Amino acid sequence: MPMFKGLQVSEAPPSGATRGRMRIDGRWEEGTGRQWLRIVSPSTGEELGWLPMGTRADAARAIASARSNAHRLAALSAWQRSALCMAVADRIDARAGDMAPLLCLEQGKTLTEARGEVAAAAQAFRNAGEQIKWLETAYFPVEDGTKRAFSMLQPKGVFGVITPWNFPIALPAIYYLGPGIATGNAMVWTPAPTTSLCAALLIECMIEAGVPEGAVQMVTGEGPVVGDALVTSPDVDGIAFTGSSSVGATIARRANGKSLLLELGGNGPTVVLASADLDRAARCIAAGALTNAGQVCTATERVLVHASLRDELAERVAAAMSKTRPQKATDPDAALGALNNEDNAAKVDAHIAEAVAGGACVVLGGGRADGLPTRLYYEPTVLTDVPPDSDLHVDETFGPVVPILAFDTDEELFALAAMSPMGLSAALFVGDVGAAFRYAERLRCGIVNINEASNYWEMHIPAGGAAGTASGHGRTGGRHTLMAMSDLKTITVHVGA
Repeated sequence: MPMFKGLQVSEAPPSGATRGRMRIDGRWEEGTGRQWLRIVSPSTGEELGWLPMGTRADAARAIASARSNAHRLAALSAWQRSALCMAVADRIDARAGDMAPLLCLEQGKTLTEARGEVAAAAQAFRNAGEQIKWLETAYFPVEDGTKRAFSMLQPKGVFGVITPWNFPIALPAIYYLGPGIATGNAMVWTPAPTTSLCAALLIECMIEAGVPEGAVQMVTGEGPVVGDALVTSPDVDGIAFTGSSSVGATIARRANGKSLLLELGGNGPTVVLASADLDRAARCIAAGALTNAGQVCTATERVLVHASLRDELAERVAAAMSKTRPQKATDPDAALGALNNEDNAAKVDAHIAEAVAGGACVVLGGGRADGLPTRLYYEPTVLTDVPPDSDLHVDETFGPVVPILAFDTDEELFALAAMSPMGLSAALFVGDVGAAFRYAERLRCGIVNINEASNYWEMHIPAGGAAGTASGHGRTGGRHTLMAMSDLKTITVHVGA
């Protein structure tokens, strides 16, 4: 401790300080740990409260409660669980005025982005509630005329859900909590510590909507402590995790055969071919890099452009990005907020410094913004001549940074694209339909958006990393998440001679 640079840990919060809470076995509590994490707004620098850092014992109690209460959701019909999801969505809408400002303060995103995220969380529950009613299985023709065979979906049981700080309300709702309720799974949720105060408001909405007590638990604390307790517990049937590739690999090793739904790091390329519409490409690249200050797993992380267009594209991307300036996230008209924590900001610093030392040229920005409430605001940044082996090209940077690399031939393009081990989402800008198909099919990513930003997605569309990459396991999105969180059971019946 502390798990993030610059964060303060104490054995007791100061008198009168706001104290976060966990939800275990139908009760709000502070857990059995003796350490509290001070939560400071990346947006304003003000203290927001103190978070109880849970223990493995706290996680074990939550798991036991989820196990003993799992039948309460599982026993409901699909229509009843759908109605619960709709009720949760209504409660989120009703409390959006409280949730969005706290999300803005705690995560660092702009108030406009926070409002959009809360609205997306409500839509996620509605989406899951609608999808579950129409999720059909099969009746199988069989060779033996005295038998009948069919399949049905049942909950897996208890899911451990571990989520990151970049979208602390929408991401859990879209990927796991909404689908988990819809499919009848009990869940123990461990949100990222730096955004657990706003996560608690989402739990409150679920309780107010009538989700059975004990069906959803929330334990706050460090991933290597409470998260690992979920991953290794024999009473947890599945693990749902969104986060870094390195942590995902650790979870996969330690989960000991559990069902896994892992959405991991992204560094998919944005490819700009010679036939591309450069104005559209520049606008989409900028949007993909600036959304949530670049803290999106499908953000514009690296741009591979045909050498004949490199200078012109760099100029247009820089012009597009320069229109958006970092601004205090709580200002009503802010369009670019803060990074969430110092660890992430330091990584962005390090990636840029390494690339520049290797010969990269900074076209725009290049460092942290001055004159704002904290040092977590970052200038929109564009670089050219980025070394292919630099972290800026092969790793996930997670900031408002666009590194541009040039290629001459297809062989060079696909070699550059393959240098990163990640394969989540890519973008391809091209003016020829046939080429669009050929290149999209060859790029090793779970999603390829043609003539659109790499971060375009709708919550019913399947998303996930390509096989063999470090970007995850399984597919999230609409019916695909519901299937991943369900057991497909086959039943055969002997009907007579």
